[in-house]
Amino acid sequence: MTTSRLPTWLAAGVRLAAGAPLVVLTLLATSPNAAFAQSKTRLDVLYPYPSLFKGLHEELAKRFQAEHPDIEIRYRAPAEHYEDATQQMLRAAMADNMPDVAYQGLNRVRIFVERGIATPLDSFIKAEPDWTAQGHEPGSASLGEMGGKIYGLPFAVSTAIVYYNPDLVARAGGDPEAFPQEWGAIVELSRRIQALGGGVTGGWIDYGITGNWMFQSLVFADGGRMMDGAEQSIAFDGPEGLRALKVLQGFAEAGMPDLTNAQAVAAFAAGKLGILVTSTAYLGAVQNQVGEHFKVRTAAFPVPNEHGRLPAGGNVVMVFAKEPQKQQAAWQYVKFVTGPVAQTLMVQHTGYMPSNRIAIESSEHLADFYRRNPNHMTSIRQLPRMTGWYAFPGRNALKVTDVIKDHMQTVVMRQATAEQALAAMSKDVRALLVEN
Repeated sequence: MTTSRLPTWLAAGVRLAAGAPLVVLTLLATSPNAAFAQSKTRLDVLYPYPSLFKGLHEELAKRFQAEHPDIEIRYRAPAEHYEDATQQMLRAAMADNMPDVAYQGLNRVRIFVERGIATPLDSFIKAEPDWTAQGHEPGSASLGEMGGKIYGLPFAVSTAIVYYNPDLVARAGGDPEAFPQEWGAIVELSRRIQALGGGVTGGWIDYGITGNWMFQSLVFADGGRMMDGAEQSIAFDGPEGLRALKVLQGFAEAGMPDLTNAQAVAAFAAGKLGILVTSTAYLGAVQNQVGEHFKVRTAAFPVPNEHGRLPAGGNVVMVFAKEPQKQQAAWQYVKFVTGPVAQTLMVQHTGYMPSNRIAIESSEHLADFYRRNPNHMTSIRQLPRMTGWYAFPGRNALKVTDVIKDHMQTVVMRQATAEQALAAMSKDVRALLVEN
């Protein structure tokens, strides 16, 4: 999958509808009757990012099992991130011990298709007489499509946004009501916040986020791409890639420390970080941690090129079960978690955007929620610019991800300039792609 085609309703923007409060429970239902339990179909499910999704998935399992008492959901130990989830799946495939269902990053569908271990969902979809009426637009599955077949349905979709502390922005001489819209001004504001002292850090950009997503966001927003159209040569080694690394260099020179995402979010919630650039996925967690300490504000991710795009982040739910009975049970689960009730809960629990039209448009689901939560609208407004999250081809795809991340870190650590890092990164990635 080079770049995923996007649903028409996403690319054009969407109308939004009302939500219900999230209830998080932490119990997976099991039957007290041993004979009945043996008659159940058990589904092993793998998901990543427990810090974002654990409570949500437990609630979804509880609700699903209440509707389908003949199916039991059992979660495997969650993967730390998308790369970890992919590695776990590949190891499980070699040991013939794959879960029946797995949530995978949008950019990792390709690796399972290329290795012949992904299950197409087209026949299941075609067997649903009211598929569109269930809120699934014909184009919505394109985020999990490759080679004309659908291998996953979108569960959670995101774009990169900018979070900021309006109190620190104001103290540094900025205007919280008119946050800068270009990187140079944002970096300068970060520098001024850093100068406030008192243990305050100006800005932090999530360069190490899974799948080189932030690097792609910077490159794509500037009109660039990862590889040429034929996927024969890298394309990030030009001016767009250099400017992307210059953004990192600017933050580093303004005082950005090399933190993990968890450390950065904690610092932001404590009022010790002025500007946080990461996925909208963390919005729910950030606002919960901040509480009443200050009013979190969000701003659009800068797009310096009029033709610039932003890669769709997030994950799809895929079926890996091989037995027909388990496949049918897995399909019922997939339909549920991509349906309006589950998608509404997902939005309220995280900062991701839904893929189900009913969840977005129905008065019973998300309209009022979005009206009450303008920070969630920042990512929604970026929908018309959304494009696919690029997946490098071949067996070295995961190694390429690591190499790009490692060279970005040298810029953040001020061990290399943007120019030096881009040259080294390009050389190493070319070598890995040649090995494919």
